[in-house]
Amino acid sequence: MCEKIKKVNSWLSAVFGDQPVPQFEVNTRTVDILYQLAQSSEARCSDTALLIEDIKQKTSEYQADGSYLQDVLLQTGGLSCASLSKPAADYLSALVDNAMVLGVRDTSLGSFMPAVNNLTNELLEAEKSNRRLEREVRALRKRLGATLVLRSTLQEDINKTVKAQAVESAKAEERLLNMDFVTAKAKELSKRRERAEAQLVSRNMDKSITHQAIVQLSEEVTTLKQEIIPLKKKLEPYMDLSPSPSLAQVKIEEAKRELAALDSQLEMNVDFK
Repeated sequence: MCEKIKKVNSWLSAVFGDQPVPQFEVNTRTVDILYQLAQSSEARCSDTALLIEDIKQKTSEYQADGSYLQDVLLQTGGLSCASLSKPAADYLSALVDNAMVLGVRDTSLGSFMPAVNNLTNELLEAEKSNRRLEREVRALRKRLGATLVLRSTLQEDINKTVKAQAVESAKAEERLLNMDFVTAKAKELSKRRERAEAQLVSRNMDKSITHQAIVQLSEEVTTLKQEIIPLKKKLEPYMDLSPSPSLAQVKIEEAKRELAALDSQLEMNVDFK
């Protein structure tokens, strides 16, 4: 832990230089994070230093190659930068610039062609990647459009649902109020019925004239009428009998007695009620 704190303090001092190091809470987590940052920073600085050294070395090599080529030109052709015409100097400068852009060691055709081929391949790969990205962008736009339409539809459904819920809530509240009213009214009517029944009992009212008794009597009368209908149908065949008047008269008398018995039973039921 102490070694990490020392390394962190040293790294922060190097980073901020003459400026004061900001205060921070010293705990295990912050020290570990700063220690990792310090290691990463030192690794990057080391890589950068190696890259700088490599660039310096290449610069020295390029300068040596340039001096060598210049000496060759001067020795073989007697050419110098001062003896070149302006167009030739411009062409030579452009050739040097192209060599530097392409990153070749010299300006020979054998160096330029592979570099140009590499750039061409990179251009083709970039165009291919660009076309792929364009297809992905079109697909994303299409999906985005569908998503926006779906979102709009869902928002409309949500709004309709909210409105419907508000309406149903109002209806439910109204039904609840009506239910409370009906419940209160039913209690009131039940109390009034109990008071009326108590008054009727106190006055010794005959139960046979109550609504329930009258309904029951009506049902019994209806049942007896239904029982009389088959007996009447039994009498119908004997209405037109003529060959044996005495036998017909006997059957008629029997039927009349049965009918009279049912009528008397009906009257007794009515009188009893």
